[in-house]
Amino acid sequence: MQEDFLHYLWLHKKLDVLHLKTTHHERLEIIQVGQHNHDSGPDFFNGQIRIQDQLWAGNIEIHIKSSDWFVHGHEQDTAYDNVILHVVYEHDTEIFRNDNSTIPTLELKQFIDATLLDNYHKLFSSKNKWINCEQDFPEVDEFTLKNWQERLYFERLERKSKTIEDLLKASKNDWEAVLFTLLTKNFGLKVNRAAFESVANSMVFVTVRKTSSKLEQLEALLFGQAGLLEKKSITSYYETLQKDYQFLKQKFQLDAQGVIAMKFFRLRPPNFPTIRLSQLANLYHKEQQLFSKVISAETLNDIYTLFEVSTSPFWETHYTFDKASKQSIKKVTKAFVDLLLINTILPIKFCYAKQKGEAIDETILEIIHAIAPEKNSIVDGFAQLKHKPKSALESQAFIQLKTEYCDKNKCLQCAVGNALLTK
Repeated sequence: MQEDFLHYLWLHKKLDVLHLKTTHHERLEIIQVGQHNHDSGPDFFNGQIRIQDQLWAGNIEIHIKSSDWFVHGHEQDTAYDNVILHVVYEHDTEIFRNDNSTIPTLELKQFIDATLLDNYHKLFSSKNKWINCEQDFPEVDEFTLKNWQERLYFERLERKSKTIEDLLKASKNDWEAVLFTLLTKNFGLKVNRAAFESVANSMVFVTVRKTSSKLEQLEALLFGQAGLLEKKSITSYYETLQKDYQFLKQKFQLDAQGVIAMKFFRLRPPNFPTIRLSQLANLYHKEQQLFSKVISAETLNDIYTLFEVSTSPFWETHYTFDKASKQSIKKVTKAFVDLLLINTILPIKFCYAKQKGEAIDETILEIIHAIAPEKNSIVDGFAQLKHKPKSALESQAFIQLKTEYCDKNKCLQCAVGNALLTK
């Protein structure tokens, strides 16, 4: 038995509320459960109850046993002087106020439905399982799950917004700079994410702005800051990049200290950092007002068109500087843009609209529903439980569910957990 469960019972009145009595056999009526407090102090503020014919207003404290009042030292804390009701699972001692009057106690165990209690024990007694409810999760009805997934997705957007807000503060509210940082980070994918982010953080965005009109200079800037121009001259293209970078380095007083080394090992050649950096350079050369166009884009096709770029000609016959390969046009694929949409574009559109007080939830939902679901171990895990995601909204929701609810045993705050408790 956990206190969280007792909080859940009280908050949602999952009790035999028509027959409640205190431990002194006085009739008890819950008028308002109060405001749930997640910080220090009593568990519920500003509750209202009626004992016999007396109306009480104040705070409610909840414990497993009455004696926990003393275990937690509440008798010495003035924050608990206004407690009007002590709610416990098991009453084992009387609790008194400073004036020696008894604090009324409600003992819950005689007022909890047996099935609800059995479902609770079943949910939390499982060990060595991927998620607590994996035995019953396949039976969760679609209506409950669909509504919960939408809420989970927007929870995830809110979490990503906090990162964006921190970047905005650091950049003095430069949305273009924030977009560049996030895009650069996600162009690195999982393997080079930190390395690409370190490149973005190694220079101010104004440097990118001032070089974006000349593609070769922008490539030189990115390759140079990434530490990829430190060999002896290999080709004329490489030599030109080196010269351009040395010029830019002096002009903008660039420093690549702290930049993380790029990784090539175990990457598919299309994901080599050389290819991704060239694509990024071409994107910012093509779209020098990228942020405003991202914000104005309303459909998935608008975004695909905006990110329709490839590499510079040299990379059509290379994956690395020093080795030629079979010629191929290395365009940014729709699958790659989908990842950028999920991790950068939709979060920044959501955050920008929120700051402007605009409602674009329907636009975001339309786009995210049209994107294919991601492929990862969490998505695979839920697919094995007979709930295979059909869109990126569902895969993002499952990631939020697993990391923020299942892994933290927050079943009582989960719509699925609630449905299983009360079935």
